[in-house]
Amino acid sequence: MLDYSHWSCKTALNWMQAIVPVVCLAVLLGCHQGAQPQSAHGKQESKAPIKAYIYTSQPVTWARVARCQGNLVPDAISVIGAKVAGLVDKIHVDMGDHVDTDTKLATLDKAEFELQVASAEAALLQTRSAVGLKPGDSVSKLDPQNAPPVREARAVLEEARTKRQRWSQLREQNAVSEEDYEQLIAAEKVADARLASAVNGVNEKIAQIALRTAELALAKKRLEESTIVASFPGLVQQSHVEAGTFVQVGSPVATVVRSDVLRFRGAVPERIAPSIKLGLRVNLTIQYSTERVSASITRISPALEMQSRSLAFEATIDNKSAVLKPGLFAEAEIILDDQAKAVVIPESALVEFAGAEKVWKVVNGQAKEQPVRASRRESGQVEIVEGLAFGDQILQEGDQGRLGAVEAMTVNNDIILRNAAVPNKKADSKIDSPKKKEPESKADLPAG
Repeated sequence: MLDYSHWSCKTALNWMQAIVPVVCLAVLLGCHQGAQPQSAHGKQESKAPIKAYIYTSQPVTWARVARCQGNLVPDAISVIGAKVAGLVDKIHVDMGDHVDTDTKLATLDKAEFELQVASAEAALLQTRSAVGLKPGDSVSKLDPQNAPPVREARAVLEEARTKRQRWSQLREQNAVSEEDYEQLIAAEKVADARLASAVNGVNEKIAQIALRTAELALAKKRLEESTIVASFPGLVQQSHVEAGTFVQVGSPVATVVRSDVLRFRGAVPERIAPSIKLGLRVNLTIQYSTERVSASITRISPALEMQSRSLAFEATIDNKSAVLKPGLFAEAEIILDDQAKAVVIPESALVEFAGAEKVWKVVNGQAKEQPVRASRRESGQVEIVEGLAFGDQILQEGDQGRLGAVEAMTVNNDIILRNAAVPNKKADSKIDSPKKKEPESKADLPAG
């Protein structure tokens, strides 16, 4: 074992001066060995140009669309309640049952309502009898002057008037006293007043007949309303009561929805609001359905929502097959302009990594990276909204891209897009990506 205790600082410095040149020499030798390999002929190898098909962007008819999210709501939904208070006697429907207009939902105990009808009928009959109307006689044909009370009062008045006239002749002959004559005059006035009162009494009875008739109609309506019915055809979403429950006026009995016609209810941002028009086609994507549902905008809100700065709209959907259910979440694609032009490239040309999107753009025969922003994708094609312009050339296959020269192999753009639009279909052999050429001899292999 070495003993370093007798080493001095000068000795250590001498050792370091001897070691440093050796280390530097080793580093230089390593860098020389890491130099670029030489070919068999002693020349430095250069990268071969990229042989790839070139796609030239041209104006393509690509519908301008707006996307939003929303829900499917029923065309009509009603929480049907009781119009009269009473005890529930029977429930006729339950969740999921189909109902038509006036289908029975529930029935209340009718005993009390039937008694109210009987009482109203009796009161009406009594009032009609007071003026001499028989069952079935119309009140409009009743003449108050011919009513029994009026005829009686008129007879009394005529009797008093006749008696007063006779006594008037006797008075001229001084056969009766003045006092008796004045009593007859007073009796005639009383009889005349009683006639007028009788006429008023008959008119009052006629008014009471109208009142009793209305009371009877109201009692019959309450009896009818003791049977709670559906107000429109649809499906029962929920039944809220059971037999034996006492319900008040307005208490919910059942919820009925109309789902043969549904509405998609969504909203678009303020910047898109001016483009929303009645009749625009809307393609809906439902969560559990693989097929798109077509609809059209039928209602547009007259004002934007102040908090979200969005415009609400509705699109009507025919749902007679009852496949769709109210409340489903849906994504909408509104066709704003089906003849719009856009930059569209094959999806294979787009390179995506870590959230960044790019293509390999060919400029003066050289490939370089071009950042882009992609938008809607459809049938193997993708719309580029930023980064490319009409006439720009890009590599058809983005995975072939690298910096360097490009040996262009052009092909008809229509063929490229047509092949890109058919998923999982092999492209035409004319536009297949070129295979890497195998070396013909060992001499072509790089050295090392």
